[in-house]
Amino acid sequence: MAGRIEDYALIGDMQTAALVCRDGTADWLCLPRFDSHAVFAGLLGTEEHGFWRIGPAHADGTEPPAADRRRYVGDSLILESEWDAPGRGTVRVTDFMPPRDGAPQLVRIVEGVSGRVRMRSALRMRFSYGRVVPWVHQVDGRTVAVAGPDSIWLDTDVETHGEDLTTYSDFTVKEGDRVAFTISWQPSHHPQPPVADPMGALEATSEFWREWVDHCTYRGPYREAVVRSLITLKALTYAPTGGIVAAPTTSLPEDIGGVRNWDYRYTWLRDAAITLSSLLRTGYREEARAWREWLLRAVAGDPENLQIMYGIAGERELGEAELDWLPGYENSAPVRVGNGAANQLQLDVYGEVTEALHLAHMTGLSRNDYASLLQLKLIRYLENHWDQPDEGIWEVRGPRRHFVHSKVMAWVAVDRTIKLIESGDADGPLDRWRELRDTIHRDVCEKGYDPERNTFTQSYGSKELDAALLLIPQMGFLPPDDKRVIGTIEAIQRELSTGDGFILRYPTEGADEGVDGLPGDEGAFLACSFWMADDLAMIGRVDEARRLFEKLLGLRNDLGLLAEEWDPRLQRQVGNFPQAFSHVPLIDTALRLTASGAYGG
Repeated sequence: MAGRIEDYALIGDMQTAALVCRDGTADWLCLPRFDSHAVFAGLLGTEEHGFWRIGPAHADGTEPPAADRRRYVGDSLILESEWDAPGRGTVRVTDFMPPRDGAPQLVRIVEGVSGRVRMRSALRMRFSYGRVVPWVHQVDGRTVAVAGPDSIWLDTDVETHGEDLTTYSDFTVKEGDRVAFTISWQPSHHPQPPVADPMGALEATSEFWREWVDHCTYRGPYREAVVRSLITLKALTYAPTGGIVAAPTTSLPEDIGGVRNWDYRYTWLRDAAITLSSLLRTGYREEARAWREWLLRAVAGDPENLQIMYGIAGERELGEAELDWLPGYENSAPVRVGNGAANQLQLDVYGEVTEALHLAHMTGLSRNDYASLLQLKLIRYLENHWDQPDEGIWEVRGPRRHFVHSKVMAWVAVDRTIKLIESGDADGPLDRWRELRDTIHRDVCEKGYDPERNTFTQSYGSKELDAALLLIPQMGFLPPDDKRVIGTIEAIQRELSTGDGFILRYPTEGADEGVDGLPGDEGAFLACSFWMADDLAMIGRVDEARRLFEKLLGLRNDLGLLAEEWDPRLQRQVGNFPQAFSHVPLIDTALRLTASGAYGG
C-alpha cells in the first residue's frame, strides 16, 4: 500500500524523477522522461504495479518499517534514510539520480553504520504503468528486464534471485560496508549501457548540487525553505529543453477517493511563467533564459492558438486517457494520463506569459527580438478575444464564464506590452492599446465588482468569490490601498478560509451549479494561501502575513516538500506532489516578507 503523500521524498536527474517512501520503497518512476510510462506505478495501484524496496530484512518476512531518520544531504537532492534495527545495528540507504550523462540511472547505496544488519532489496519492474511484466534474464552477469521498446539493467555486487516475478537480493552489512544497486534505462534495441559507477556518480551529483545552489542570491531568514523550493523547481525542469513540469506525478487526488485526479507532467505556461519570475529574482538567469527559449519554440508559428500547456519538449497533442487497470491512489479513480485541459481557452495565460517576458526584459535578460514580436502578436489576438468567456485559471470543466481574473490578466498583457513599446524596444499602436487597456479596466470594475459586498467576484454576475482575485494588487491592476482591494481580501478571508486559516480556490460545496463541472470537494489550495500572505503584507498587515506564511511552512513534509493542496479534514497533503505551483509562491512570499522586514527572530 502506498504511503501518505507527504511520506515521499523526491529524487531526480532533471529529466525524470522518482518518489521514495519512508519505508525505503520507490513507488513512482517514469523512464526515460517525466511523461514516459511508469516502471514503478505502485503509487497509483498496488505492489503488483511495480516498486523497489530496500530496507532491513525481518526474520518473520514482514516488510521494513519506516526509516527512523531521513534527510537530504545538505542543499542537494541526495536522500539519506537510516534505520535502527533493534539488537542488530544501524544502516543507511542513500538514494539519488545523477544528472544525466548517458543512460538515466537510479542509484541506491546501502551502508553499514554500526553492528550487523540483514538487508533485502525487492525489485519488481513493470512497464506501461504496471500493465506489462518484462522478461527478466542475465546478460554478462547483469540482470536485465526487457519489454517492447524498454530495457532496465540492474548492476550490483551481491547475488540476486527471482521469485514471484520479483528480483530479490538478501545480504548483510556491517559497520563500514557499502553495497550499491543501480538501475539504468536503455532502449531495448540498443547495446547494453556501461556498468554503473555508483560512488563516482554520488560524488558528481553532490558537486552538481553544491555548485548550483551557490548561485542563489537570497540570504534572508527563510533561506532553508527558499533553497529547498528552488532545488525542487530545478528538479522539475526538463534539462534538454528548459520546460518545467507542474509536478512529476499524475492522478494524486485533490479529494481522497474522488475523481479530481489529473496528469501534471506537462508544462503549463502559467506555472512556468511564475517559476521564471522566482528564478530571476533569486539569481538563476540561465534557467530563466532556457525557459524563455522553450516558450518561443513551443509557441512558434502559431501564437494565435496559444495552448495553456505543452509537452516538455513543446508537444501540442496531450490527449487524455484513463488507465482502468490501476485502482488509483487510495482508490481515487480514474487514473488519467494526458490532459484534456490543453485545449481549453484560458485568457489569463496571455497575461502570465507577457508578464514573464516583461520581467525578463526588465531584469536585463539578453534581448530576443522574437520574444518582443511574440508579445505583440499575443496582444493583437487579445484585442479581438479578451471579452469572450473562458474556462479560467482553474480549468473548470463546466460552462465557460467571464472570469474576472482572466480579464485582469488580459489587462496585464496589454499594460506590459504598452510598457515595452514606451521603452523603445518595440513598435505598436500605442494610442489604440492604451484605449484597450482602459476599456478592459473599466469593464472589470463595472461588471466584476459587487458594490454591496465591496468585493470583486469570481465571474461577471456571480456572487461567488475566487482566490485568484488576490492577484489584483500584485499585478498592479489596482493599488493595495484601494477600498475594493481591501474589501476583496477581507471577503476571501471570511468566505474561503478553512477552519485552520488556509484558503480555498473557490466554493465547491453549495456553489453555483456547474462552477467547475465536477463532483466532490477539494482541500485548501496552497498557492492561494501564499497569495493571501502576500496581500496581507501589501495592505500593511505584515505580522498577520508572517504568521500565515510560517504556518504554511509548517505544512511542508520533513524534507521541505509541498503538494498542491492541504486537506483540512484529514490534516494531510493532497494533489500532485511535489507541486511547482506551491513552491513558487513560497519563494515569492519569502522575498516579499524579507523585503518588508516582517519576520520573527
